[in-house]
Amino acid sequence: MESVHTPVLLHEIVEYLTQGNKRKIFRYFDGTLGGAGHALAIARATGGKLDLIAVDRDPIALKRASDKLAGEAKRLIIELESFRHIDIVLERNGIESVDAILLDLGISSDELQHSGRGFSFSKDEPLLMTMGDPDSYPFTAKSIVNGWKEDDIANVIYAYGEERFARRIARAIVNYRDKKPIESSGELAELVKGSVPPPYRHGKIHPATKTFQALRIAVNDELQALKDGIAKGYDKLAKHGRIAVISFHSLEDRIVKDFFREQATEHGALILTKKPVRALLQELAENPRSRSAKLRVLEKK
Repeated sequence: MESVHTPVLLHEIVEYLTQGNKRKIFRYFDGTLGGAGHALAIARATGGKLDLIAVDRDPIALKRASDKLAGEAKRLIIELESFRHIDIVLERNGIESVDAILLDLGISSDELQHSGRGFSFSKDEPLLMTMGDPDSYPFTAKSIVNGWKEDDIANVIYAYGEERFARRIARAIVNYRDKKPIESSGELAELVKGSVPPPYRHGKIHPATKTFQALRIAVNDELQALKDGIAKGYDKLAKHGRIAVISFHSLEDRIVKDFFREQATEHGALILTKKPVRALLQELAENPRSRSAKLRVLEKK
């Protein structure tokens, strides 16, 4: 199956991560390989003179990306792993440091359209929201909405979705599940939609957007994974190496911004993006998903 994902801020990523590269071999770590759009562009920008180390939690994405990247790099290492374990991946492949790291956060269009794991409120799929094999997760979105206490559900939706109607939504979930379990993404989306005030149902975004975001973050431990990944990634950067992070909501961006500031203050790192880089008008027109993307880049001294 061909990837339907369009990489965001592609030109900007290539510019920031390959700018001034004079190394014989460029070592690049892609922590969210997905459809391999960024990785392929960087491979071609460096003339294939790179060691490309990439991970993803989706085995289907890895197989598709492996085919796309075949022959594009001097050394190609692709593993089924989370970027939070960058230190382990590099160590077992005998790599001490890398010159560039990219973390493109959020969820790809491929996962939204083809995963069958309930990421999209516009589809009626099993309510899992796991980026990897559901059997390897301690809980799924279905576990949360059907088994957690009302206060715990509300806290997750408020903290990870910044949803102002979190209490109402949690109460509606608990009342509904008393009659029958919530089985699918479509069922949950309709439940959330019916639990919020009428004006909120007809806003610019679907009323279930923030709830779905919150459940996905909780299931995949995304915020802690980000904290682990950027800290370990920065540690593995070579001198003058760069780490770029594309975030899609304020919780992620705040973590990245605070970490970059800390490294700049305490270790003399150079923040290359004083303000987050946003998509230009042409990209916004071609790829609406890019409207919420924010790019921050840090260089190690």
